[in-house]
Amino acid sequence: MENRRNIYFYHKRDSDMLSKVAPLVDIANRYGFTIVTDYRNANIIASVGDDGTFLQAVRKTGFRDDCLYTGISTEDNLSMYCDFRINDRSKMIDAIVTNENIKVRRYPLIEVEVDGQGTFPCLNEFSIRSSIIKTLVVDVYIDQLHLETFRGDGLIVATPTGSTGYNKSVNGSIVDPLLPCMQVSEVASVNTNNYRTLGSSFIVGSERTLTLKVISEGNDHPTMGMDNEALSIRHVEKISIKISDKKLKTLKLKDNSFWEKVKRSFL
Repeated sequence: MENRRNIYFYHKRDSDMLSKVAPLVDIANRYGFTIVTDYRNANIIASVGDDGTFLQAVRKTGFRDDCLYTGISTEDNLSMYCDFRINDRSKMIDAIVTNENIKVRRYPLIEVEVDGQGTFPCLNEFSIRSSIIKTLVVDVYIDQLHLETFRGDGLIVATPTGSTGYNKSVNGSIVDPLLPCMQVSEVASVNTNNYRTLGSSFIVGSERTLTLKVISEGNDHPTMGMDNEALSIRHVEKISIKISDKKLKTLKLKDNSFWEKVKRSFL
């Protein structure tokens, strides 16, 4: 981290948050960091808030693979993406001074292409849901193989780090981020004698391409989400999803592994 001295703080710009961030700016200045106001000039991007803020910080700054991201929680409890508490400045100073208890962890990303209108990266998950009171019908392909025709409220395609979020709420599995893969989970699937899906989540390896083809049955304007933001494309026919060649580099505490976070959050 010695060569990374330009830091950008991402946070809400209201007066309350500015007062909370002020001591962090003082610490950064005291230990020789340069505070930049344009994220494009940064090589460290620090999110101040919660996991939602961290996801926004990553998206708003373009999923940069040439800098480090870190999360600073404004709450008493740490979260999946936040390794530091805003009021526990001693740990931040120790991390800056010694570098002994920090490491760089690389998290898999997925890339989503919608009808050839561009590629959109996601750190947590991509979701597609019915926008009306009617089931969504989607043909699901793995590479060139037609796996199933899904009928239900929607589908979630999650990264390993995203497996603890929306994916887990629909009984998807928690996946170790050391595995570069994506998980597909159903939201309220219809399973009868006439319609059948796997009825469980499944995990797709890094060399695979997942394709979702929306069947037009009066419901071809689904709601799509990337992490915690809606995708502003209305009509959709074909979605291709794969593991990105890039990984997000995050600055983490060595004694705060993914599985320690899982235990702290859910057990």
